[in-house]
Amino acid sequence: MKIAIISDTHDNWPNITKALSFINDQGTEALIHCGDVCAPVTLKEICKRFTRPIHLVFGNVDGDEHLITKRVYEGVTPNVVLYKNIGEFELDGKKIAITHYPETAKALAKAGGFDLVFYGHNHKPWEEKIGSTWLVNPGNLANIFYKPSFALYDTVTDKLELKILEIL
Repeated sequence: MKIAIISDTHDNWPNITKALSFINDQGTEALIHCGDVCAPVTLKEICKRFTRPIHLVFGNVDGDEHLITKRVYEGVTPNVVLYKNIGEFELDGKKIAITHYPETAKALAKAGGFDLVFYGHNHKPWEEKIGSTWLVNPGNLANIFYKPSFALYDTVTDKLELKILEIL
């Protein structure tokens, strides 16, 4: 199973559109968003462009959490599984945790019990292994502080790739 991981999109439509186009072309079956979508309409548009399951946590600048939550539960964004601060789930036999914050992610990875822990917030692409857990920040699509990037993970090959948007 191919999984795409994005974070800190901050309503940057050109970058979101380009990344999702590439992600869809790869046959990706699930999308993880590590927070800071920003506007509720952005989440709605992401759902139109990626129609398979999306796992999402809130970030610190997801301005209207109430409206985002309302839209998810009213079915406006039917393919979204929404978690508040930490999401824990399984995809293709891999135990995954997601959060927006690096400190929380590192604590989850150190605690064990997960194959992968994804996070965002600082916009810095990063990957490291803590014990048997991958700790990964896919970077940001907002083009703030670091070049826009995202990650792809293949559950079958256990291969993780960080992608720089400008060289796709």
